Amino acid sequence: MGAGGPDDEDNRWPPWLKPLLRESFFVQCKMHADSHKSECNMYCLDCMNGALCSLCLAYHKDHRAIQIRRSSYHDVIRVSEIQKFLDIGSVQTYIINSAKVVFLNERPQPRPGKGVTNTCEVCERSLLDSFRFCSLGCKIVGTAENFEKKRKHFPGKKRLSMAASDSEESYSSSSHGRQKTNSGGNNKVQSFTPSTPPPTVVNYRTAKRRKGIPHRAPMGGLIIEY
Repeated sequence: MGAGGPDDEDNRWPPWLKPLLRESFFVQCKMHADSHKSECNMYCLDCMNGALCSLCLAYHKDHRAIQIRRSSYHDVIRVSEIQKFLDIGSVQTYIINSAKVVFLNERPQPRPGKGVTNTCEVCERSLLDSFRFCSLGCKIVGTAENFEKKRKHFPGKKRLSMAASDSEESYSSSSHGRQKTNSGGNNKVQSFTPSTPPPTVVNYRTAKRRKGIPHRAPMGGLIIEY
């Protein structure tokens, strides 16, 4: 047998995993838009036909369906659900709402916090020393044969990691696909994180000021607005 190729990489993972990580959840279901239960937070591992709402599950009886949850605008899944179908070893788990979860996609940090000795090998999020990746998406990227890591030094310890430019808020421990290019080579590293629109910024200096009530000057003078 020869060297591993793209087909070998795909066969390492269940066929539903990459489509799951690229999917956008918590949108309104088009089939059941009139129902108050139309938020799409379910996914069928057998059909792989997009995000589903709870009413859609009637068409997926006896199928393997999982529920996606959300923490601070990031998609998570309970460990008790995903570990039935996927090996999540080396991915850091978190306790959120008294349940152990893993994040679906990366949440990069610009730099590790003070005293941090271990970070995600893909996006550099701070991790406990016993983990290599912060999310399922980072595990797929970081374990690929063509993934190149840059050596980075921490106090008293060497870690392998890849720099990331985005910033996100830190979490207490227990998007659609885009391409990123390594600065040291031509290999491209794929990110599965669905994009999040930036918050709207209002420029109050350039905003149009509301005109005041006009007042007529005495003795038939000009109108002055304040």
